[in-house]
Amino acid sequence: MKIRLPFIAGVVALVSATTAMAQDAQFPKGGIDMTVLFPAGTSADVTARVLAQGMSRQLGVNVLPVNRPGAGGAIGYKFLASQKPDGHAIVWNSNSISTSYHMGQSSLDYRSFESVARVLVESVVVAVRSESKWKSLKDLIADAKSRPDGITVANSGVGSHTHLSAVALFKAANAEVTHVPYAASQIIPNLMGGHVDVVVQFPGALASHVQAGRVRLLVALSSQRDPVFPDVPTARDLGFDLALDAWRGVAAPKGTPAATIAVLEKAIRATVQSPEFAAATEKLYVRPAFLPSAEFHKMIATEDAYLARIMEQVGLRKSPR
Repeated sequence: MKIRLPFIAGVVALVSATTAMAQDAQFPKGGIDMTVLFPAGTSADVTARVLAQGMSRQLGVNVLPVNRPGAGGAIGYKFLASQKPDGHAIVWNSNSISTSYHMGQSSLDYRSFESVARVLVESVVVAVRSESKWKSLKDLIADAKSRPDGITVANSGVGSHTHLSAVALFKAANAEVTHVPYAASQIIPNLMGGHVDVVVQFPGALASHVQAGRVRLLVALSSQRDPVFPDVPTARDLGFDLALDAWRGVAAPKGTPAATIAVLEKAIRATVQSPEFAAATEKLYVRPAFLPSAEFHKMIATEDAYLARIMEQVGLRKSPR
């Protein structure tokens, strides 16, 4: 009796592939752990919980947000990288995947994970007190050029998205200012108290002050005008080739099967496109902005290179590349 080994090998391969597909089809097999990189009560935490609720409904299992803050996100990314690549551990990631890497806080960059989907974007705006002499970004930049380092600009910490956005703006304008890092909760009180001249911050922290007439917004450093403040021009509207949206999305450990990524992506898409998610995020001053896995990964790669250049210019880039 002759045995045709190539045929047998082909059957074994087919059975193995079919088994793997069947295993992926069973996902999820239990609850999903979602690492949140920042503390409870922050904007990142609240939006993570809104997403987790929607994903739980879509997947039929509990998606549990767990706060693992520290080192600009590096602690959370390290934890996720150590988890099994089976889709039951994910991270609520952000621009911090690039900044923590390039600052040398983490040895993990966006290539260390599987990009699942982008979920939302948030504008960064430049604001001054309503009684400020600067009525426009043009006024502010002209004054900054006339007295280098004489204007103080507050941000959420060295290497934060608001810091890098401020650096990028004033570099594009060839103006020198003094950047002052604060804890997020201290920024607005220090602006209102006159301890700093300008703040670069997210809309949610400023909305009530703008509505009350205490704060004036000069520019949005985003790809489009913020729907909360549609009359505020973008940097591009004013002639600067600059758009730095703060984004949030989901990533999984490297090696997570494509079929599992697809299941997660589908659940995220359905959640983000739901009326419930739109209503919740509107109250939080963020914009739903779904991108599927491949497009999301490409977007991060493009932005990573851009952020690396900015950080190099200001001496914050420490990681080898």
